[in-house]
Amino acid sequence: MSNVYLYDTVVVGAGNAALCAAISAKEQGLNVLVLEKGPKEKRGGNSYFTDGAIRFSFDSLEDLREVIPSITDEEASKIRIEPYTSSKYYSDLMKATENKSDKELATHLVYSSYETIKWMHKNKVQFDLIYDNQSFLKDGVYHFWGGLPVKTTGRGVGLIQSLNERCLELGIDVWYQSPAVKINSELNRVKSIVVNREGEEVTVETKSVILACGSFEANKKLRGENLGEVWSNALVRGTEFNTGDGIQMALEVGAVPYGDYSMGHSIGTDANAPKVGDFTKPGDIFKKHSYPLGIMINKEGYRFVDEGADFRNYTYAKYGREIIKQPGQIAYQIYDAQVRPMLRDEYDREEATFYKADTLEELVAQLDVNKEQFLQTIKEYNEAVMDKEYDPTAKDGKGTVGITPPKTNWALKIEEGPFYAYPVTTGMTFCFGAIKANNKCEVLNIDDQPIEGLFASGEMIGGIFYHNYPGGSGLMSGAVFGKTAGESAGEYVNNILKAYS
Repeated sequence: MSNVYLYDTVVVGAGNAALCAAISAKEQGLNVLVLEKGPKEKRGGNSYFTDGAIRFSFDSLEDLREVIPSITDEEASKIRIEPYTSSKYYSDLMKATENKSDKELATHLVYSSYETIKWMHKNKVQFDLIYDNQSFLKDGVYHFWGGLPVKTTGRGVGLIQSLNERCLELGIDVWYQSPAVKINSELNRVKSIVVNREGEEVTVETKSVILACGSFEANKKLRGENLGEVWSNALVRGTEFNTGDGIQMALEVGAVPYGDYSMGHSIGTDANAPKVGDFTKPGDIFKKHSYPLGIMINKEGYRFVDEGADFRNYTYAKYGREIIKQPGQIAYQIYDAQVRPMLRDEYDREEATFYKADTLEELVAQLDVNKEQFLQTIKEYNEAVMDKEYDPTAKDGKGTVGITPPKTNWALKIEEGPFYAYPVTTGMTFCFGAIKANNKCEVLNIDDQPIEGLFASGEMIGGIFYHNYPGGSGLMSGAVFGKTAGESAGEYVNNILKAYS
């Protein structure tokens, strides 16, 4: 007979969404267990691999100083940050998702974002301004752009460390190498969960379960079946453990699929990045996100996107899908000496793959491309560049004329050596399809009624992201819906306890 354990709520997963849910549930007085599929040294889910950028609404720099108290008056005097209101955030989210984001969920994400950031700060998560990748220095003043000025201290690694330390302080139990196997329910109500605890099958009796164990992006078979066979070739940027287990368990007890299963979040990443996230090299170190300052060319020698359509915050998540459509699932980002000093810090890392030459002809000789067309494309691009003032701090309208695709902003001629080529491929972050839940994080059945005691957060909630997303919204979504799931589980369990008291 298997061992039996008893908890008020069991959180499946141990990333940002899961740990926020666990902390929130503990605040409601619940006895909480967290299940991590991987070993302790590989804990943290996809959150561990992020840059820590987190998008939330704020009305002024003073709102930011409330959660980053280290900003001095002198430092503040050299900062220019436009307010990023809830209405602006909501508009950006709807624009990115082509107005498909579930409005109830989108509203909850956006309008709960700042209060959730304050809650995280109260729970000892620290934040910093993103000087290096989200601002430009102009006349001694840092101009922040794109509605994304803040990251968690220590990037994703720091976030996961802070949340785990808080869980330890609060007395939350965590089991490692303990994947959840099955949810047991009776009359549409959660009764227990079966866990493979370090190879031994055990049953945990619980009044509630919070599913926060990611989507199916690390499952090559499911990626191919749902997104298309070419996606079997995509690199996995994050944890190897997000294989769709939580979705399957939820469906087995009556949950319904929700969101776009044919699409996901992906980016352009170093062509030589690991096949799955490498926990020995944490942080988002392989991405290549300075493409708005240059151009991208495929192996046949052609451009295929408008690199300057918008700030990279609003295009990088969809351009990953465009790269995987290219021959060999590869493209080359091209820069010259004019912009090379302006590239993001990931281009300076020792892990970055690149080619360099004093002339374009010498550069193309090193690349596996149609060399004649490659040079012709750059020639046509250079001839199309408008003669207008260049300003990387704003959408400057300095574009191209007469070529397809155009480059709408930040078009500079590629003409000053040395020249650089960075090979990129597609890195998969997470899938958009998951299960249906409401804004209280209650998992819904086919009749749109809650499955009693079953909650979800993070990537487990489908219907928020379609096509694209504003950068930093993923971590924010995990935190908002994690906090909410913990609160809802607390309300549910405490109502049961009251009923029996």
